[in-house]
Amino acid sequence: MRLSIVIPTLNESLHIAQLISYLRTCGKGDIAEIIVADGGSRDGTCLLARQAGAHAFVCAQPGRAAQMNAGARLATGDILYFVHADTRPPASFVADIHGAWAQGYRLGCYRFAFDSDRLLLKLNAYFTRFDQLCFRGGDQSLFVCRQLFEALNGYDESYCIMEEYDFLRRARQQAKFVIMPKEVLVSARKYDCNSYLRVNFANFVVFTMFRLGFSPPKLRQTYYRLLRHPKSVS
Repeated sequence: MRLSIVIPTLNESLHIAQLISYLRTCGKGDIAEIIVADGGSRDGTCLLARQAGAHAFVCAQPGRAAQMNAGARLATGDILYFVHADTRPPASFVADIHGAWAQGYRLGCYRFAFDSDRLLLKLNAYFTRFDQLCFRGGDQSLFVCRQLFEALNGYDESYCIMEEYDFLRRARQQAKFVIMPKEVLVSARKYDCNSYLRVNFANFVVFTMFRLGFSPPKLRQTYYRLLRHPKSVS
């Protein structure tokens, strides 16, 4: 089973080349390809991604769900692995995913740890070991069987935010899900622009609205009203 890695990007020139190099080194011959699906970056993200050895292209429709779907359509691997540009999976990610696959899991993610020593962020990261939807998110990366992904028609592109939560909610009804007991290293840049309480309040409000069935545009509007962002989010 070979992995196709899909990375949605928007203005990620500071991270993309290093991430691709890292994934290629760790994945060796078990990666079918690394696909960078870009949302219209203006900082040279695509060029840097190609120079680092990825297949990079600008999507006709920007937005993380649409970008990840576009990348998945180009993938040739049996397993799709979705990774955000400002994260770094464990070096053992290929072996970890294959091990989970051998145990019958067709869907899974990691816990995460922030690239910060702040105690409160360590507390947030601790809770990602628990199997509750509110503790999930795209930052933890996600592997999924290609057949399952296609059967579910991929990510729902009407979601301009919370697309991973929607996909997990649907996918877990069809397949065994695992939280692998290692950590993805996640950027704390959102907390650099906002207080700890502000970020967690925004997350709580938007997740509650998601569970109550508010529309995706309303979820996005609320999230962006509550938080300052270091850059536009793909």
